[in-house]
Amino acid sequence: MLLNGDCLDKKSEEPRENGYQEAEAGDEASGQEVIVIQDTGFTVKILVPGIEAFSLQVSPQEMVQEIHQVLMDREDTCHRTCFSLQLDGNVLDNFSELRTIEGLEEGSVLRVVEEPYTVREARIHVRHIRDLLKSLDPSDAFNGVDCNSLSFLSVFTDGDLGDSGKRKKKGVEMEPIDCTPPEHILPGSRERPLCALQPQNRDWKPLQCLKVLTMSGWNPPPGNRKMHGDLMYLFVITAEDRHVSITASTRGFYLNQSTAYNFNPKPASPRFLSHSLVELLNQISPTFKKNFALLQKKRVQRHPFERIATPFQVYSWTAPQVEHAMDCVRAEDAYTSRLGYEEHIPGQTRDWNEELQTTRELPRKNLPERLLRERAIFKVHSDFTAAATRGAMAVIDGNVMAINPSEETKMQMFIWNNIFFSLGFDVRDHYKDFGGDVAAYVAPTNDLNGVRTYNAVDVEGLYTLGTVVVDYRGYRVTAQSIIPGILEREQEQSVIYGSIDFGKTVVSHPRYLELLEKTSRPLKIQRHRVLNDREEEVELCSSVECKGIIGNDGRHYILDLLRTFPPDLNFLPVAGEELPEECRRAGFPKPHRHKLCCLRQELVDAFVEHRYLLFMKLAAIQLMQQKAKRVESPGPLENGTSEAGASETPEAMEAAGEEGASGLAKVKELAETIASDNGPAVDPKSREVIQNACKAVGSVSSTSFDIRFNPDIFSPGVRFPESCQDEVRDQKQLLKDAAAFLLSCQIPGLVKDCTDHTVLPMDGATLAEAMHQRGINIRYLGKVLDFVLRSPARPQLDHIYKIGISELITRSAKHIFKTYLQGVELSGLSAAISHFLNCFLSSFPNPVAHLPADELVSKKKNKRRKNRPPGGADNTAWAVVTPQELWKDICQEAKNYFDFSLECETVDQAVETFGLQKITLLREISLKTGIQILLKEYSFDSRHKPAFTEEDVLNIFPVVKHVNPKASDAFHFFQSGQAKVQQGFLKEGCELITEALNLFNNVYGAMHVEICACLRLLARLHYIMGDYAEALSNQQKAVLMSERVLGIEHPNTIQEYMHLALYCFASSQLSTALSLLYRARYLLLLVFGEDHPEMALLDNNIGLVLHGVMEYELALRFLENALSINAKYHGAKSLKVALSHHLVARVYESKAEFRSALQHEKEGYTIYKSQLGENHEKTRESSDYLKCLTQQAVALQRTMNEIYRNGSSANIVPLKVTAPSMASVLEQLHIINGILFIPLSQKDLENLKAEVVRRHQLQETSKATVRDSDAAAAAAAAAAATAAESREEAESSLLPGDDSPTLSSV
Repeated sequence: MLLNGDCLDKKSEEPRENGYQEAEAGDEASGQEVIVIQDTGFTVKILVPGIEAFSLQVSPQEMVQEIHQVLMDREDTCHRTCFSLQLDGNVLDNFSELRTIEGLEEGSVLRVVEEPYTVREARIHVRHIRDLLKSLDPSDAFNGVDCNSLSFLSVFTDGDLGDSGKRKKKGVEMEPIDCTPPEHILPGSRERPLCALQPQNRDWKPLQCLKVLTMSGWNPPPGNRKMHGDLMYLFVITAEDRHVSITASTRGFYLNQSTAYNFNPKPASPRFLSHSLVELLNQISPTFKKNFALLQKKRVQRHPFERIATPFQVYSWTAPQVEHAMDCVRAEDAYTSRLGYEEHIPGQTRDWNEELQTTRELPRKNLPERLLRERAIFKVHSDFTAAATRGAMAVIDGNVMAINPSEETKMQMFIWNNIFFSLGFDVRDHYKDFGGDVAAYVAPTNDLNGVRTYNAVDVEGLYTLGTVVVDYRGYRVTAQSIIPGILEREQEQSVIYGSIDFGKTVVSHPRYLELLEKTSRPLKIQRHRVLNDREEEVELCSSVECKGIIGNDGRHYILDLLRTFPPDLNFLPVAGEELPEECRRAGFPKPHRHKLCCLRQELVDAFVEHRYLLFMKLAAIQLMQQKAKRVESPGPLENGTSEAGASETPEAMEAAGEEGASGLAKVKELAETIASDNGPAVDPKSREVIQNACKAVGSVSSTSFDIRFNPDIFSPGVRFPESCQDEVRDQKQLLKDAAAFLLSCQIPGLVKDCTDHTVLPMDGATLAEAMHQRGINIRYLGKVLDFVLRSPARPQLDHIYKIGISELITRSAKHIFKTYLQGVELSGLSAAISHFLNCFLSSFPNPVAHLPADELVSKKKNKRRKNRPPGGADNTAWAVVTPQELWKDICQEAKNYFDFSLECETVDQAVETFGLQKITLLREISLKTGIQILLKEYSFDSRHKPAFTEEDVLNIFPVVKHVNPKASDAFHFFQSGQAKVQQGFLKEGCELITEALNLFNNVYGAMHVEICACLRLLARLHYIMGDYAEALSNQQKAVLMSERVLGIEHPNTIQEYMHLALYCFASSQLSTALSLLYRARYLLLLVFGEDHPEMALLDNNIGLVLHGVMEYELALRFLENALSINAKYHGAKSLKVALSHHLVARVYESKAEFRSALQHEKEGYTIYKSQLGENHEKTRESSDYLKCLTQQAVALQRTMNEIYRNGSSANIVPLKVTAPSMASVLEQLHIINGILFIPLSQKDLENLKAEVVRRHQLQETSKATVRDSDAAAAAAAAAAATAAESREEAESSLLPGDDSPTLSSV
C-alpha cells in the first residue's frame, strides 16, 4: 500500500533510467491515485460448519477468491474445497472485489456453505487432500516439479528466530553452547563433504497418514450409477492395513462395498456420508486422524516462504535417495499431461499467444493500471515458461508427434499445447553462410535476447512472440507462441517487412518503419537503406533478418530478432578491413565458429555513455578556447579550432579540468538549445563547436549527440546503395571503435574492479554476471584470464583466475558433453552420463562404460529402430571415450573457443596446476548441463575404482532461458530509496524501499530475486535504526527467498546467511549466529574453496563470535586464517590487515599471552601510522591499546618474578584479564561488516523513533511490534556510514544487472 502521497512525487524527480521513456509514466503523481490504493482493511467474521466462528482481516481490493484460498490453507478449515461464501443468504461471486459487495463492512458475518460436487470439483478436492498429505515431503523439490524448491535455513535456526527467539534471552550473555564446528569447516581442512549440503530435516520423516490413496480401477461410474450421483471411485489402504473403496458423489464421500475384483456400489457400514474426504477418513482410521492433525499443525508452523511456489522452476543438482511412493495425482498428471484440464480454463488448452499479447495491451496510464498490467504479464510469462519447458522435454523424450513426420528427425517441428517447438539444427541450409548447425544453435539465444530487449522498450502496437529456449539431453529446443494464421500460409506471402533469405529479397512497410522508429533511439539502431535483388532501395529500421508479419488478429509481430545488436568485429574477420591497434595487439580479429557474434546491449550502452562524455569534453574545451581567443583579440575569429587540435592540447585539458564544471554545463545548455526548435538563435561559432564535437565522436546527427548502429553492416549478402557509402564508412568505423572499446576499457575495467574487490565473484555464474554487466561476452573469457595473468596485482586476483579457469574448463566440457549426449539413447542415459563424469573428474585411469544391454536381453534383435534420437548419431560411440581423450578434447576446445592454452592431460594435473577442487568442478558442470547426482561422498581421487556408477546419476533436467518481465515502478522506488539512503536520509529511504517491496509483491507475488534484494536492504536499515526484531524478520525472509529462488549454495545465499548471523548475534542468539556462520563457511568451501577474499570476512566474523563466547583457541584459528587471506588479497600494508592484527591481538590479550598480543598490535600500529599518519584517531587508538598491553605485560612479569623469588608464599595480585563484553564484540563486528553508527542528539532519535512507529502502524496495524525506545537510543543509529575499509561493495550487486552502489558507499 502506498504510505503517503509524497513517494510518488519523489519518483518523478528521479532521473529515469534512460531518457527515452514516455514522460507520462512518472508524471501523473496525483493525489487520487494514492487514495485508490490506500483503502484501509476491515474485519469480517467467518462461520464454518463444525468449528467455532473466527475473525479474518481483509482488504477492500481483495477478491472473494482470496478468502477461499485463506480458508483452504488454515489448519482447521484446510480440508474443505467445495463451498461458497454467503452474506445474508446471498452467494458471493468468487471474482468480485470485496469493496463492490453491498452490505459487506466491519463485523459482517460470512457463512461457509457446502456446495454439491461435480466431477471437476471432486478431482480438485482429491488433489488438494493429496497436496496436504504431501505438504512436508520434499520430493517435489528434489524432482524439480511444480515450482517447488529446497530451503535449509530452519535446520540451522531450529525455527527460533523472531518472536519465539525471545525465549532464548533469559540466560543473559553467557549461555553454555557447543561451539566446535565439524572438522571439515575448520581452517586448513582438505575434505569437502557433499552430504552436508542437504542436511536431513527432521520434518521430512513423513508422518504416514495413509498407505495408499489412488483412483479405483472401477472408474468411470457406469450410467446407472451416474444417475445415482456417483462421480468417481477411490481406493484407499489405511495405515492399519484396511482396504476400502470410496464413492465420491455429488453429496460427498462414503464407503462402498466394492473390492479389487467385485463391483458393488452399495454403501458399506459405517454408513457415514461426509462432505469432506478427510472427515470420512478420520472416521475409519484412528492413525489418520492423529497424524493428519499433527501434519497440519507442522505445515502451518513452517515459514510461508518455505512452501510458496517460486515463479520459475529451480532445479537441485544433488538429491538423496528418495523412496518412490504411490501417488494417484502424479500418475494422472503424467498421462493426461494436464492438457485435458488446466484448472482455471476448464475444458480447453490455453491460447498462449492471445494471453501474452492481451496482457501487453492492458492500459498503463496510472500506477494501479501499470501494476495490474505488469502482474498479468509476469504471471503469463511464468506459466508459459513452465508449459514450454514441459513441452520441450516431451518433444526430446519422443512423446510428441511431429507436424512433418515424414522428414528426417533433425528437421521435424512440433506443436503441443498451442506452442510451436523447433530443434536447434540448420534446416534447409538456412544458416549455411553463417556457420551451419553451430549458427543454428546460437541463433535462438540471440533471438531471445532480442525479444527481451524489444519487450523492455515496450512500444505500443509492436508485438513479439513468447519465446523460451530449452537445453535438454544435448538438444536445444526453441518454444514459441504461434502467430494466428501463420500455419495456414507460406512464409513468403506473410512477411511484409524484412527478408526471409538474409537480404536477397527485402521488403519494407510504412507501419513497421513507424513502430520500429520508436524503438530505434533506446536500442541505438540506425534507420538505413539496403538494396534488394531488383536493385531497388528499401528502407529498414532493424537488421534485414528481422521479419514483420501481420497475424490474422491484425497485430504487427516482429520475429527473428537474432541480429538486434551490432556485430562483434573482433570475431568477424572481413577481407580488406583493418581493426584498430588495440584489437590487433590482442590478436584480433579471430575467426569464430559462426558469424552471428553480436555485441551485448550493456556494451552498446557503455560505449555510447563513454562517447557522450568525450563529446561533452571536446565541446567544453573548444568553447573555452573560443572564450580565451575572444579575450585576446576582440576581432572576429575566422574559423573554429580543429577538433584534432582541441582534443590534444594538454593545457586545454588542464583548463577544462579547472573550469570543467561550468564549461560542461554550458555545453549541455548549448546542445539542448540547438537540438530544440530555437536553434537559429545560437551564434554560428557555438553551433560549429557542437558540429565538430558530433563529427569527432561519430554521431549520426550533426546538431546533437546521437550515436546509432546499423546492424546490417558486415552482414554477408546485404548490399547498400551508392548514395550511402559515406554513412556506411562511418558506421564501419564506429563498429571498429566499439570492438576496441571492449578490449581497451571494459576488460581492464572489470579486472580493476576485481582488484579493488568492488566485484567479488565466488563461482562461474557470478563471474559471468560480472562480465555481462560490463558488456563482455563469455567468448572473451580467455582474454580476461590473459589480462589477469599480466596484471601487476596478479596475486590479488588469484580467486578470479581460479574461477575463470574452472569456468573455462567446465564450459569446454559442456560443449563436448552436448554432442556426446546426442548419440545416447534413453536407456543408456545414466550409464553414459556417469561414464562422462568419470572421464572428466575421476582419477581412475581407465573407466569402462556399461552398455545398457546388461539388464535385459531381447529375444529378437530388432534391426530397424523407429525412434532414433534427433541427429541420430552412433548409439554406442560414447562408450569408448577415455579420460585422456576427453581432457585432450577439453584443452583443444579451450584453445579453439576461448583462445586459452590449458595444457592439462588429466583432471589431477588441472587440479594441481590451477589449485582447483573437484567438487567445485562437479557442481559447475552439473549446473550447466542439468545433471542431478546422488547425495553421497564421492572418492574422486581413488585410483582403484571409478568415482561414479550409473546409480549415482538420478536425473537430467532442462536448462531454461526465458524472458524476465520487470516491475518498473517498484524498481524506480527501489532506486530512489537507495539514493536517499546514500544521502543519509534513512527514514525517507526506508519508506521508499518499503513501498518498493509492496509494489514488487504486487507484481511478482511473494518470491523473486528483486524482492530478496529489497528485504536485505530493509533489514540492514532496521538494524541501523535499532529495530533488531524487524531486521531479523526481514533478513530471515531474504535468506529463505535466496535459497528458494537462487539455490541453496548460490553466492548470494552465502552472503544472506552472513547478514542474518550478525543480526542474530546482536539479538543475543549466539549459538544460532555461529551455526549460520558455519553453514556459510561450508557453502563457500564447497562453491570455491578457502582461498577467497570473502572467506577472510567470514572467518573474522566467526573468530569474533567465538572470542565473545570465550573459545579463544578456536577463535585464533579463524582470525589468523583471516589475517593471512587479507594480507594476500589486500596487501600486507592495507588497513584491513591492520584491523586483522588488532582482532588477533585482542584474543591473545584475553588468553594473557601478552607478548604475542603486543607483536600483533605493533604490526597494526605500524600500518596505521604509515597509511593514516600519527594524528589519525585509529593510530591513536592503537597506540593507547599498545600502552595498555605493555602495562599488563609488565604486571604479569612482576608477578612471575615474585613467584620465582618467594615460592608459593608469594603475595600475588590477581591478574585483570577480562572476558570481552558482548558490546565490544558487536562493535568490532560492525567495523568489519562495514556498519558504522553515527550518534545523534536525543531529539533526532525521538523523531526517528516516532516516524518508525507511524510507518509501522500504517503498514499493517496487526504486526506493529516496534522495539522500546531505549533499544533505539542504545543503538544511537541514524545514518549508515561505511568504514574506510568497508567491504560492503558486495552489496552493490544488489539487483542482477544493476550496478548501482548501495548502503556501502554512503
